[in-house]
Amino acid sequence: MQMEPEDPTAAVLLCEVVVMEILSWLPAKPLTRLKLVCKSWNSIISNPHFVKLHLHRSPKNGILLLTRTKPLTLGEGKNWDLVFSSVESFIQNPSSTLVAQENRYSLYVEDWVVGSCNGLVCVAHALDHPKTDISDIWVRLLNPLTGGISENSPCLRVNMHNVLGFGYDESSDSYKVLAIIWDSSGTLITQVYSFGGSSWKRIKSFPAFPFSPEVNGYFIGGTLNWIGLRTPHGGDYDWDAVTLDMLTLVSFDLKSDTSKEIPLPKGIDEIPSEEPTLGVWGNSLYLLHDYQNTHFIAWQMKEFGDENSWTQLLKISFHHLGVEWLSPRFVFENGNVFMLSGCHSSEEVFYDRRDNSVKRVKFSSNPRYIVAFDYVESLVQLC
Repeated sequence: MQMEPEDPTAAVLLCEVVVMEILSWLPAKPLTRLKLVCKSWNSIISNPHFVKLHLHRSPKNGILLLTRTKPLTLGEGKNWDLVFSSVESFIQNPSSTLVAQENRYSLYVEDWVVGSCNGLVCVAHALDHPKTDISDIWVRLLNPLTGGISENSPCLRVNMHNVLGFGYDESSDSYKVLAIIWDSSGTLITQVYSFGGSSWKRIKSFPAFPFSPEVNGYFIGGTLNWIGLRTPHGGDYDWDAVTLDMLTLVSFDLKSDTSKEIPLPKGIDEIPSEEPTLGVWGNSLYLLHDYQNTHFIAWQMKEFGDENSWTQLLKISFHHLGVEWLSPRFVFENGNVFMLSGCHSSEEVFYDRRDNSVKRVKFSSNPRYIVAFDYVESLVQLC
């Protein structure tokens, strides 16, 4: 029996499918070099479908650290550094991770990081107006792996009481920034910008104002989340005068551009001594706070958006942690490891609830500031 000749086109397509499957399991960094092997590999790796497939398969075990390890010097243009690390490396040796020269990206003094999502980092740049509390801000996206930088957004004028959040809307395949501004008249103004767009869009007002302008929105499940004070309390408040009924968790849906309140855990029956904070790892939202300045408590919302899924994950004494005071910072490893600021600015405490161990770290370089973001190296292209 005579064999039918193979279709060369089908053979080529089959070969490309096999190559795509193999390449999609490789780390992102070598893929940037493999694009140079040949035109067909460059075409495969640059394909938006491949980029999404690769992102989906990439391990979610990285963090991006924003740090300044030296004082601000007059006339010095760059003071902030972004450092990419695996969670394991940072926990095992935080000091070395922060000063490592590899996987490092510098930012300007007037820049700050709004958030990270799908390998893209949203950076805001501020220009202050002298003798006023008014600033003009622009936001842009950067991909630290590829070095790509987007164009700046249109200018947004804000005052000193403002917070920003950054996230991804899968329904429209767009990246968005939400700005919440408490203006001088006591009005809460909410604006949203979609990267690639031509303007900021004013939307329905937010039901609460987040505690601090240093707290960016926590991105999870297509939403940005903050703990705040119900209006009209706003940006100026005395924590000693805050009551439980003033506290609320607000979730902003990036698809519908609407917000809703989510009740705090029913087990919180008194106001913490210090402002509580949120954390995100994987698909879970965490609420972190102290209890009577003697214990650290962590709650986990196991099913995001379901108020009945709040579960108290741990309650541990300051005595066990070896501190008289602490400030919750970050959640790692699916809620198993917590990074806490101790009494001294150069000291951090790592608590691992799996073995109840405490690790105290004093940074030799005495960082002035450390912020961590979930991060995964990716090939995602800028708008």
